[in-house]
Amino acid sequence: LYLRPQKGGKEIRLTTNGKVFRFQPVWSPDSKKIAFADKNHNLWVLDVPSRKITFVDSTIWWEIRDYRWSPDSRWLAYSKAGKNGFYTIYLWSVKDHKIRPVTTEFTNDYGPVFDPKGRYMYFISNRNINPILGEFDRNYANVKTAGIYLVTLQADSTSPFSPKSDEAPEKAEAKKEKSSKTRESSRKQKEKAKEEVKPIRIDFEGITTRAVALPIKPANIAGLAVTEEAVFYRTVPVRGMNGKLPGEQSALHRFDLKEKKDEVILSPVDAFDIAPTLDKLIYKSGKTYGIIGVGKGKKKIGDGKLDLSHMKVKIDPRQEWRQMFYEAWRLERDYFYNPKMNGVDWEAMKRRYEVLLPYVAHRYDLNYIIGEMLGELGNSHTYVGGGDYPEIHHTPVGFLGADLQLDPKSGYYRIAKIYPGANWKKQRRSPLTEPGVKAHVGDYILAVDGVELKAPTNPYSLFENKVDVNVELTLNSKPTKDGAWTTTVKPIASEFELHLLDWVENNRKKVENATKGQVGYIYLSDMSSRGLNEFIEEFYPQIRKKGLIIDVRYNGGGFVDYLILERLRRVLVGMGMSRNAADHPIPENVFHGHLVAICNHYSASDGDIFPYYFQKYKLGPVIGTRTWGGVRGIRGYLRLLDGGYITVPEFSIYGLDSKWVIENHGVDPDIVVDNRPDLVVKGRDPQLEKAIEVIMDKIKKQPMTFPPRPPYMPPYPEQ
Repeated sequence: LYLRPQKGGKEIRLTTNGKVFRFQPVWSPDSKKIAFADKNHNLWVLDVPSRKITFVDSTIWWEIRDYRWSPDSRWLAYSKAGKNGFYTIYLWSVKDHKIRPVTTEFTNDYGPVFDPKGRYMYFISNRNINPILGEFDRNYANVKTAGIYLVTLQADSTSPFSPKSDEAPEKAEAKKEKSSKTRESSRKQKEKAKEEVKPIRIDFEGITTRAVALPIKPANIAGLAVTEEAVFYRTVPVRGMNGKLPGEQSALHRFDLKEKKDEVILSPVDAFDIAPTLDKLIYKSGKTYGIIGVGKGKKKIGDGKLDLSHMKVKIDPRQEWRQMFYEAWRLERDYFYNPKMNGVDWEAMKRRYEVLLPYVAHRYDLNYIIGEMLGELGNSHTYVGGGDYPEIHHTPVGFLGADLQLDPKSGYYRIAKIYPGANWKKQRRSPLTEPGVKAHVGDYILAVDGVELKAPTNPYSLFENKVDVNVELTLNSKPTKDGAWTTTVKPIASEFELHLLDWVENNRKKVENATKGQVGYIYLSDMSSRGLNEFIEEFYPQIRKKGLIIDVRYNGGGFVDYLILERLRRVLVGMGMSRNAADHPIPENVFHGHLVAICNHYSASDGDIFPYYFQKYKLGPVIGTRTWGGVRGIRGYLRLLDGGYITVPEFSIYGLDSKWVIENHGVDPDIVVDNRPDLVVKGRDPQLEKAIEVIMDKIKKQPMTFPPRPPYMPPYPEQ
């Protein structure tokens, strides 16, 4: 840790034992102590005058990222995870170094903040349980569970929400604005009070029972700050796997403690903080930063805007490249799942590759060197990319969602295939199949916006800068202008979605035709939002099939394998009925049939994990080729100085026999079938064909049906 004067000057080094990545330092109000945490899940306090570092607490469950000082600088409040995954708030005493809980393990509590006078501690907690049931599956999810709570630190004090006597009404306060002179006087009084802060008394007996809820709506709350008059907090929209729900925005709220009124004062807001003087707050909204007062009343984005246009940064690329090289090395050292670095001498790797730094002439060179260094670990998920590259202008090219074929005799291009798409879904819009468009397989494209399209002209050259704009095509069923017609289309930016959908639907038709409709087909392209969407869209419509083939070839990974496997593992335990309706299984959305999975060498990461546990759960045979073999995962990109990134494998998995699994080997299928290129180009898919053969054999040998309804029984059956 270093100190640097606010107005500039030489930095002062405070610590020397920086052997691990450290998190946000937080000053105590008396400016004598700094709290900070580290990647090893430890929390520390540095005494600035003496440079002494005191250990506060640690947890094996996750990092401590959440800590705040009391107004008297004698207590440090923080939250840490327990073995149940819930966070509990604790107080650490500077005087005796003892740790005392403020909340219990039965609630998930975080974000502790003291009120300026030391009477209360405010915090965020997920206590508002109102489960939402899914529309396709009667399963639950909890959203907007957070509220703001306070505990009275003194057992004999009342909360702001305690009943007040109606015999002694509060005196009306003057509502006129303070003059600048009065505000300056108030500021000086606060500074004087700061110097004369009295020790806060905290009564710990019964403190966990003294929590009181603020009367606000349950929400997703991210960020909490308090003044004497109000509580400020930021709410964020509910996010689905595909992004935030329509119509919702982040917002900065102000809850007036006297009037007991909550209002949105600013929206949308990405972040905010309150000044130590408690009279101003800074906010960030997109690229806008602003400073506003903390008084009530709605503000608008742009109020108090900070003009950052004059800010300049002098960049020395070679210094940046050097710093980022060592930062990447340190991040791997501190975050890598194996502290022994897979047996690699990491110090030696630094020495091996740092000698190349003087020869770096471009940002790509640096990424290459870092990538080679990370590759020494022999581990999956070690990526490097991005950075301060020159901006390159890309010309967007429109596509018709069709294969074009040159007619060598006429020189015109004809439509060889139109990809059907799904026009109700924006990502799968197929321009030539939209209502009102007159185009057919076999038609010739004679002109684009009046410009003749004829070899040797590249057909796509006439679609430059024509994405999502109206384009007039001149078409004819024969390569001549006689009888030609025009039709207007809107080209798309990419045909990837249409090609993928076409492949999936062709596979589904193959399964449908080969099994006479008895078996369904599900393709999962990843194990993230896209893959979960695909599972929901394809599983429930086919849930009453006698068999399902689940295809995870080319699956790019993610994290939702357990959500999908949980559905597939459900077991039929009974049947339900009503008088005039068909009987239904219990659980209601249970698949009662045979399962087969297909994988290949491009089934990666969570695409490895899915077939592995598919086998472990004995759901059915896995067919194909050995998977990619990379399951030591990441939490996301770690950003470098210029916006580039690296990734660090932090997480791995092992079996119940305490042996590492999958990494650098992959998952071996139960039945090995390779898709030979010569067969694939002929339209064959041996892996899918084998899956059909295997599942039909299972259906024949072991039919799985629902039990019939029994005869109606008398009201009191005989025992």
